[in-house]
Amino acid sequence: MDNGTDEVFTTRGLTRLYRMGEVTIRALQGVDLVLYRGELVVMLGASGSGKSTLLNILGGLDSPSDGEVHYRDGAGQEHDLTRASQRQLTRFRRHHVGFVFQFYNLISSLTARENVAIVTDISQDPMPPEAALALVGLAERLDHFPSQLSGGEQQRVAIARAVAKQPDVLLCDEPTGALDFRTGIRVLEVLERVNRETGTTVAIITHNEVIGEMADRVIRLRDGRVDEIHTNARRRPPGELRW
Repeated sequence: MDNGTDEVFTTRGLTRLYRMGEVTIRALQGVDLVLYRGELVVMLGASGSGKSTLLNILGGLDSPSDGEVHYRDGAGQEHDLTRASQRQLTRFRRHHVGFVFQFYNLISSLTARENVAIVTDISQDPMPPEAALALVGLAERLDHFPSQLSGGEQQRVAIARAVAKQPDVLLCDEPTGALDFRTGIRVLEVLERVNRETGTTVAIITHNEVIGEMADRVIRLRDGRVDEIHTNARRRPPGELRW
């Protein structure tokens, strides 16, 4: 991890307001943040802390009400996501960011290989679906359908799909939220391996405090603000985590 000069995301004064009837919800309230190339960062916070909103804005799925979001790609070119058109945001999501959500969103009529190929077929420089599935430990399950896979295996297919396009950043929203402890640890091991072997910046949001121990940095959000940033002296392997 290079946290001296190589920023991937920089936000300044990031604010997101939602109107619900006559009530204004302040999901983010002036967030200043930097994510660095190659790091594994965990964003912690209770429900309503703003962590999912922040992740969606970083990934170009949502836009801020105020403030700035800048993204620097692998070639060193900076992109102002705040002023990007919908077409530019679509290109950004397609080529630079991979997403992993709590629910796997696999297509039930397609095999694991075919679910990954959906992404690789429209990517600029993808890895073969077989290589992506091998990276997540599913080399022997290429031609299985989602119904033939466990929940943890389905989540690993979703991770393979996200990393197959070789994104600069992998954004993970509660990736273990629907899994039991043992399966969740296996998924975290896969995310750690992707970060370590490919150099992909990995950001995991979770309410599970223990997961923060596997990160380079832990960013704690509270009431739409960054409450604390902590750098771990040592990243604990996922296999050592207990909750």
